[in-house]
Amino acid sequence: MSFTGLSPRQASAGVGLRRPHYTDFLNEKQPIAWLEVHAENFLNFDTPAFKILERLRQDYPVSFHAVNLSLGSSDGIDEEHVKRVKALIERINPFFVSDHLSWGRIDGYYLNDLLPIPYTHEALTLFASNLSRIQDLLERPLLIENPSSYLQFQVSEMSEAEFLGALVHRAGAGVLLDINNIYVSCSNHGWDAQQYLKAIPAGKVKEMHLSGHVLQGKLRIDDHGSQVCPEVWDLYQKAINIFGPVPTLIEWDSNVPSLTTLLDEASKAQTILDSVRVPSNTTRKERHVRFG
Repeated sequence: MSFTGLSPRQASAGVGLRRPHYTDFLNEKQPIAWLEVHAENFLNFDTPAFKILERLRQDYPVSFHAVNLSLGSSDGIDEEHVKRVKALIERINPFFVSDHLSWGRIDGYYLNDLLPIPYTHEALTLFASNLSRIQDLLERPLLIENPSSYLQFQVSEMSEAEFLGALVHRAGAGVLLDINNIYVSCSNHGWDAQQYLKAIPAGKVKEMHLSGHVLQGKLRIDDHGSQVCPEVWDLYQKAINIFGPVPTLIEWDSNVPSLTTLLDEASKAQTILDSVRVPSNTTRKERHVRFG
């Protein structure tokens, strides 16, 4: 299992495909390089939503962002659910499949949230075991996304960035670096965002996410409901300078705007991607992915 390469220009900005924009995409080809969908929304193949995704896949490369693999669950993995995701992968052929540094299933029940894990060596062993098993079943590596964080465990033995780096190294996975989540978590806990970036293994970062958040009192909440704020754009520029250009998604899941507004945000990301040269000693295999 490995990530394959393509030219630097393929490190393009994409947008999340959401129901309010289905008609826009069906009516005409939009000026966007790729789309990302939540895998669990398309597991039933006998639905209008799946048929639309199947149609749009003819025009756009697609990435899957899963939310229910529950990689950090002490119950292990739900193999039946993984097999359904694999069947979807075989139908759509996404260029990436990702999930989160979290858990959300216990005693056979799925919880409607991405729940945090303590960053301990014990949790690392458990998470790596679950992740490796899922990758074996899917026959492909996954990308793991850093979460937004609102609490910390006293028992944690390493930082989030150190845990994520150790995990993807041990399991042969990649990193989906969510820049907004880094900003939110660092703001909430007093972490240093630039130190966070430096702790992530450069060759493992394959995709980035950008989104908006809200401030409630002193707490920042990742709600994917607004434009990317200037501070997150600045952090994104720093991340691209460190890791090089990689496919970047604009996430917007609540208060979904017009497609024009969404594409304008993607255009801002594309401008930053285009402004950064790939370091001469960086191989295409490290930085880029085959679209198609």
